[in-house]
Amino acid sequence: MGDDSEWVKLPVDQKCEHKLWKARLSGYEEALKIFQKIKDEKSPEWSKFLGLIKKFVTDSNAVVQLKGLEAALVYVENAHVAGKTTGEVVSGVVSKVFNQPKAKAKELGIEICLMYIEIEKGEAVQEELLKGLDNKNPKIIVACIETLRKALSEFGSKIILLKPIIKVLPKLFESREKAVRDEAKLIAVEIYRWIRDALRPPLQSINSVQLKELEEEWVKLSTGAPKPSRFLRSQQELEAKLEQQQSAGGDTEGGGDDGDEVPQIDAYELLEAVEILSKLPKDFYDKIEAKKWQERKEALEAVEVLVKNPKLEAGDYADLVKALKKVVGKDTNVMLVALAAKCLTGLAVGLRKKFGQYAGHVVPTILEKFKEKKPQVVQALQEAIDAIFLTTTLQNISEDVLAVMDNKNPTIKQQTSLFIARSFRHCTASTLPKSLLKPFCAALLKHINDSAPEVRDAAFEALGTALKVVGEKAVNPFLADVDKLKLDKIKECSEKVELVHGKKAGLAADKKEFKPVPGRAAASGTTGDKDTKDISAPKPGPLKKAPATKPGGPPKKGKPAALGGAGSIGTKNKKGLETKEIVEPELSIEVCEEKASAVLPATCIQLLDSSNWKERLACMEEFQKAVELMDRTEMPCQALVRMLAKKPGWKETNFQVMQMKLHIVALIAQKGNFSKTSAQIVLDGLVDKIGDVKCGNNAKEAMTAIAEACMLPWTAEQVMSMAFLQKNPKNQSETLNWLSNAIKEFGFSGLNVKAFISNVKTALAATNPAVRTSAITLLGVMYLYVGPSLRMFFEDEKPALLSQIDAEFEKMQGQNPPAPTRGISKHSTSGTDEGEDGDEPDDGGNDVVDLLPRTEISDKITSELVSKIGDKNWKIRKEGLDEVAGIINEAKFIQPNIGELPTALKGRLNDSNKILVQQTLNILQQLAVAMGPNIKQHVKNLGISIITVLGDSKNNVRAAALATVNAWAEQTGMKEWLEGEDLSEELKKENPFLRQELLGWLAEKLPTLRSTPTDLILCVPHLYSCLEDRNGDVRKKAQDALPFFMMHLGYEKMAKATGKLKPTSKDQVLAMLEKAKANMPAKPAAPAKATSKSVGGSAPAKFQPASAPVEDSVSGAVEPKPDPKKAKALGVSSKAKTAQGKKVPSKTSLKEDEDKSGPIFIVVPNGKEQRMKDEKGLKVLKWNFTTPRDEYIEQLKTQMSSCVAKWLQDEMFHSDFQHHNKALAVMVDHLESEKEGVIGCLDLILKWLTLRFFDTNTSVLMKALEYLKLLFTLLSEEEYHLTENEASSFIPYLILKVGEPKDVIRKDVRAILNRMCLVYPASKMFPFIMEGTKSKNSKQRAECLEELGCLVESYGMNVCQPTPGKALKEIAIHIGDRDNAVRNAALNTIVTVYNVHGDQVFKLIGTLSEKDMSMLEERIKRSAKRPSAAPVKQVEEKPQRTQSISSNTNMLRKGPAEDMSSRLNQARSMSGHPEAAQMVRREFQLDLDEIENDNGTLRCEMPELVQHKLDDIFEPVLIPEPKIRAVSPHFDDMHSNTASTINFIISQVASGDINTSIQALTQLFQIESLAREASTGVLKDLMHGLITLMLDSRIEDLEEGQQVIRSVNLLVVKVLEKSDQTNILSALLVLLQDSLLATASSPKFSELVMKCLWRMVRLLPDTINSINLDRILLDIHIFMKVFPKEKLKQCKSEFPIRTLKTLLHTLCKLKGPKILDHLTMIDNKNESELEAHLCRMMKHSMDQTGSKSDKETEKGASRIDEKSSKAKVNDFLAEIFKKIGSKENTKEGLAELYEYKKKYSDADIEPFLKNSSQFFQSYVERGLRVIEMEREGKGRIPISTGISPQMEVTCVPTPTSTVSSIGNTNGEEVGPSVYLERLKILRQRCGLDNTKQDDRPPLTSLLSKPAVPTVASSTDMLHSKLSQLRESREQHQHSDLDSNQTHSSGTMTTSSSSTANIDDLKKRLERIKSSRK
Repeated sequence: MGDDSEWVKLPVDQKCEHKLWKARLSGYEEALKIFQKIKDEKSPEWSKFLGLIKKFVTDSNAVVQLKGLEAALVYVENAHVAGKTTGEVVSGVVSKVFNQPKAKAKELGIEICLMYIEIEKGEAVQEELLKGLDNKNPKIIVACIETLRKALSEFGSKIILLKPIIKVLPKLFESREKAVRDEAKLIAVEIYRWIRDALRPPLQSINSVQLKELEEEWVKLSTGAPKPSRFLRSQQELEAKLEQQQSAGGDTEGGGDDGDEVPQIDAYELLEAVEILSKLPKDFYDKIEAKKWQERKEALEAVEVLVKNPKLEAGDYADLVKALKKVVGKDTNVMLVALAAKCLTGLAVGLRKKFGQYAGHVVPTILEKFKEKKPQVVQALQEAIDAIFLTTTLQNISEDVLAVMDNKNPTIKQQTSLFIARSFRHCTASTLPKSLLKPFCAALLKHINDSAPEVRDAAFEALGTALKVVGEKAVNPFLADVDKLKLDKIKECSEKVELVHGKKAGLAADKKEFKPVPGRAAASGTTGDKDTKDISAPKPGPLKKAPATKPGGPPKKGKPAALGGAGSIGTKNKKGLETKEIVEPELSIEVCEEKASAVLPATCIQLLDSSNWKERLACMEEFQKAVELMDRTEMPCQALVRMLAKKPGWKETNFQVMQMKLHIVALIAQKGNFSKTSAQIVLDGLVDKIGDVKCGNNAKEAMTAIAEACMLPWTAEQVMSMAFLQKNPKNQSETLNWLSNAIKEFGFSGLNVKAFISNVKTALAATNPAVRTSAITLLGVMYLYVGPSLRMFFEDEKPALLSQIDAEFEKMQGQNPPAPTRGISKHSTSGTDEGEDGDEPDDGGNDVVDLLPRTEISDKITSELVSKIGDKNWKIRKEGLDEVAGIINEAKFIQPNIGELPTALKGRLNDSNKILVQQTLNILQQLAVAMGPNIKQHVKNLGISIITVLGDSKNNVRAAALATVNAWAEQTGMKEWLEGEDLSEELKKENPFLRQELLGWLAEKLPTLRSTPTDLILCVPHLYSCLEDRNGDVRKKAQDALPFFMMHLGYEKMAKATGKLKPTSKDQVLAMLEKAKANMPAKPAAPAKATSKSVGGSAPAKFQPASAPVEDSVSGAVEPKPDPKKAKALGVSSKAKTAQGKKVPSKTSLKEDEDKSGPIFIVVPNGKEQRMKDEKGLKVLKWNFTTPRDEYIEQLKTQMSSCVAKWLQDEMFHSDFQHHNKALAVMVDHLESEKEGVIGCLDLILKWLTLRFFDTNTSVLMKALEYLKLLFTLLSEEEYHLTENEASSFIPYLILKVGEPKDVIRKDVRAILNRMCLVYPASKMFPFIMEGTKSKNSKQRAECLEELGCLVESYGMNVCQPTPGKALKEIAIHIGDRDNAVRNAALNTIVTVYNVHGDQVFKLIGTLSEKDMSMLEERIKRSAKRPSAAPVKQVEEKPQRTQSISSNTNMLRKGPAEDMSSRLNQARSMSGHPEAAQMVRREFQLDLDEIENDNGTLRCEMPELVQHKLDDIFEPVLIPEPKIRAVSPHFDDMHSNTASTINFIISQVASGDINTSIQALTQLFQIESLAREASTGVLKDLMHGLITLMLDSRIEDLEEGQQVIRSVNLLVVKVLEKSDQTNILSALLVLLQDSLLATASSPKFSELVMKCLWRMVRLLPDTINSINLDRILLDIHIFMKVFPKEKLKQCKSEFPIRTLKTLLHTLCKLKGPKILDHLTMIDNKNESELEAHLCRMMKHSMDQTGSKSDKETEKGASRIDEKSSKAKVNDFLAEIFKKIGSKENTKEGLAELYEYKKKYSDADIEPFLKNSSQFFQSYVERGLRVIEMEREGKGRIPISTGISPQMEVTCVPTPTSTVSSIGNTNGEEVGPSVYLERLKILRQRCGLDNTKQDDRPPLTSLLSKPAVPTVASSTDMLHSKLSQLRESREQHQHSDLDSNQTHSSGTMTTSSSSTANIDDLKKRLERIKSSRK
């Protein structure tokens, strides 16, 4: 017993290992307690148990094991060392716990596994659990699956890797154990929850029943994105946050976090790639060519089965693709075409990006095959091309697509446009740059005008998609010429488009692209989307590797297409070429004749060799027609050209025949499959004719066409050799000229430089000067592509010739080669190299340079030479070096193998003789250029030795070494130099020269790199020692380099590296690191294009890639997002400065691109404020100069260095203007994306732009102004306020440019000044512009004066600084200027002020000379505008010129408050003085001083109006009420004069703030007396404006858009209810008529007008008595005249006709038969459709009411007929009345009755009338009266709308009863004012003056106007009324005042009599006169 209990005394850890189970149990229990007590996770106590935990879980005793598991769980949860035990513990759990029968044990085991995952050991746990799945015990398998499922459910798919689980799933589903299968099903459901459809493809192989069950389970899952419920330790904070949010009721954070989880798993990634090439049937390639379609079908079906595998292994698919392409393109059986297309789809989907290299071959074929009409073929082709698109980029296939766009077949055009639309959906703004968009838009714009509707619709869809993708700003420039209808259609399409991007899980891609391929959705998978992004915006990562992994494939991307247009020479040039090239055997002449006769008319062939030239000409014409109509596939090119070459062939003597012949050759080459065989037949003849004056151009055209068909390199070689075999110098020179041009068009790809050079040398030696000139021109063009190295080949030419060549090269300097427009680029665009091969060193050598032949010089590097170089005697060493230099010079370009030379030269780098060291360095520089990028293999053995020379004590040697290092780095990139320890070893050497040069070099190179090798960290310790070096220069260089090291390594790594320093040093270094951290530039991100060689060997810029040219073609690339090509071009130029004049600026390196992608402006906190302080404290020069001196430029450069990217700064301060253009282009691109940076550096940007104003180059100036426009628009959107410093250092220089001679520049500067008013108060702008008027440049003076006028007009007199008086006096001086434009501008400005300010202007400008004064008065008279007519603006300078409402209000908020208050006080203090009016709105200015002295007793009680106005109008400025009172004790008196009230409100209506405007209008319409005054014209304009506003889509974009629309809605209702009902009804009818007539008007507009009319109809019962029905019926009559019933019925909508009927019906119902008495204003009533309509209505209503209807009338008539049949007369009358009673013959009947009455005046017609209804009687009477008026011609009723009924009374002798009805329907008296108003409108329409009432025009002039009324616009009305008011005051027309004048001012005084008004006016006039005196 004693033994048994001995263990009790043992320590816990020993108990745990005890062999007795009790002891262990006790040990585990105690351990558990200990574990729970330890609070510190890092306590040493934990480590004691480290080795025991496995035993805890694997205990053999089940009871003890349970306790052990509990303890282990607590241990894992709390101990920081627990992670070390993961593998062994989890493996123990799997093998010993999961097989336990106790559920508790299993649960604890699972918990332990999950806890390990929580402490970041997920991978190890998953590995063990997956091993457990191979266990034989099904229990263990089930538990492992369950654990994995729980882990996935809790932690999510980010933590648990799904790929390995999915891999084993099919195996689990096959298990014999049901439990395993069930558990597999559960985990499959859980996985599906996380990755959705991506799971389907891997599970396609499982049992269909199981699959079905799974599908059922999957359907039940919720669609929401799953979220992890448990987090890793490192994510615990996030969990806490999530809980908070959930408790707050939202879990956005969680959502945000997981939003990106769904697309994380791509089904494609989960699949195993299948190798299918070896599984193709052995006879596949024979069968696919078989004649029987069944055999071909079998072959295709075999492929179809294979490509159904969703993921295919990479391989060489070129032959397969070629075979399939041939079937698609050539097979006549459409079923096979569809099948082949499906196979291509399968390949593209299965290979993804790896298929990209074949895309270029296939796309054109598929697009051209769209001519097939069968839907299944079209669908298959669509699927194929969509799948192929996802494997490549739009850039790569753009040329192919664009080429097909010109096809004549509408189906092809339609399908191509649709394809483009679908492709655009996958693009983003950055992957669809302008350069790519431009050609597409151009092609699509042709299509929108196509005759076929389906082509148009497809083009609209494509353009709409582009619009949606890149935004209106980018697309609009291309749509400038598109008419509005089409633009609307494009916009409509764009609204419907759904883009693929931004959709979760790329489901959109599935739906769009892969829907039709059954069971293949997954192939596009969840990253269909992501993939596309990868493809279209290649990242430097995985994409680049694609070509490297596939050496077997055709080398489409094997080359870094540094060559321009043929960016992908790699493509077609090698194997690709063969795929496009047509190979044809040579045919005999007989065969050719036979083939030709099959396609050409017989006569044509007979006449070919006719001796009569006219017959030959006719024959050629027929030949041409036949060729034009032939199909490409049917054209026997060789046969046709042989026919042309047949006698007389190229010896043709008649030039007309010859011209046609050459043109036909061109046609055949363009239209047919033209082979080299055919080309050889004709080329000789063409070269022979190229020098011919008349036929030369045709020959060139034909040669170009052949070059397109057979590739330029081959054609050029043939042509050149033929030309130089000839003796004719003209032919030679013209051939060279053609070639120069062709190279520009085709690009330089593939040309054999060597052959050219020998030909050019021959040409240069020619005696004929034209040949030499052409040869030099050709060299110039080649120079564009090849760069300076071309000169090496001609160094031995004669000096005179060499100087000519140099001059030509000089001309080409700095130019970029143009983008290729023909040839290869058709097949492969310059984009192929996008991101395809960044850093692979092997690719380094492939470059344009490779077109230059490289010489092998290793055999010349003999052992003798090497020993010479190492000789003891320095002279012999020098000889050896001279020899080497000679060898390299002679070879020009060499191969990388140079034998022993490196070792020999390395020895010379530390030669004691410094001259030899320098010579060696020169040789090495030469070597770098000669060897090109291949030099990188010598970096380690030779390059590092050059760096050692940087430590030389001699300055010139160091400079030479640095130049050499730079020359090498250009060729190799930096990667080779930074790898390994070599560089750190150099830095370790304590040589101050070496250190400072090396650090300086690194500081220059590092910021340009996107990434660096990790070995850079090795340099850091040495960098720190340099920071404390004794040498000051070394310390400075080290400090300069510090931020760039940090940029790549990060602050943490750098800080960690200080650990090994001494404490004192450490503190110092850490302080420096902190400082560097603040200045650390951002790492340049990958540019839009992974540059051809970011670090790996990059091409020297002299061989500028021809992709660079594209940049130029887009005018210096002002584009969004730098497009691939631009990035290159910029790289080229920027690098020139990074070498900073170190010998080799021209050979800059493309690798510089990599630095182009970071932010260009670095935000330095408080940087701007500090700069301002410095300038105030005179620490730096104040920016003030007449021309910029160097010290200013240097100062700006220094200030910029901390906040502008280095490369951009180099561009900005480059000596060449083209670099400035590029800098501006980049700044434009980054404007939107770097708003903060731009604002942070704004002062520097503006200063730099002022320097550009002093440049002479116009293109830079234009670009700068373009940038400024965008910049100020951005600043106003950002509500930024210019500081004084920024304004004073910029505005004066901008104003200099307003005097530029070029109109377009002046216009831009004025636009910028306008925009500046939004970010800088106009009052502060004023003095600057005023200063500009003192310039000597007359144009500048004139423009500045005009601008001043605009400021005053827009912002009122407040802008005049220092006071209006002083400002105007200065302006007035210019009236006497000797320049006419200046005089005019000064006069116009003062007239503007006069329009705002009235006669006070004369006081303000002071005395003028008589001549000036008379000019001014004359001008004022001519302008004939009165003060209050000017649109009134706020007192505060509210920027009225802006479109954006929001920016208006913001400006006000931000406006300079101090200006306001001072101005108010000033106004207060000078209340009696004219200038007191300054702070008051303009409308009051005339009244104010009069109000001061006016004791008028009349008051109009409108207190609430005053109150409102103050609140609303002055709200932003908050002018307190008392201040206004102080100015005028009689404030309310102002409103005794209704005119001022109206002016007041009008001023608000004219406000630029929409809210103020709407409120003002609402108030205007609340005051009934005012509202009723609005005339028809005004109401029509108002309603037009309001409805347009409601429909304006831009309002919805505003924050308070909905509010605005609601307010407008309420206002419309107010207007309808409160206005004069006659006027508003009339206005609505005219508006409806106009909107239906106008084609551009939207149907929505008419609909809203009609809704207003319906509302009016509802109001009619209440308002009918106040309506002038005659006028309304006249309007309806005119409407019906313009829109007869038939025309109305044709309208798309039935609403217009229904609206009209409803209106008329309501009027009829309300007025009854009397309504027919109101047709008095209608001329020829009986012809009016309206009258007939009303009659019908009345008849109908009477029928219904049961009164006597017309039918009874007819019966009555017939009864009389019977009674009086005795007399013939009665018969006759009865007949007439019958006619009148019938609808058809009414008019005829009335006319006969009138004739009868005239003939027998005594005839009695009473009996016929008395039995009829009252209505019928009055109808007959009225009809007779009308006929009488017509016949007698006593006066015709005018047709125009507003004719006064009084006039009708005078013209028409009508019975008295009618007079009263004309007066007014309800007997009320209508005031004459109404008629006067009408008359005025009429007079105005006729162009008559309204001032004097007595000289009324004769009636005829009124009648001569057209029948359809046009309502005068409200502004005209206002002007006319105001001018009348003025005239009336001056002329004292008292007699008219009471009746007219009150109305002419557009007001109606309600509470005062007109006499009082007259007195008031008299007093006012007296005062005005006295003040004038």
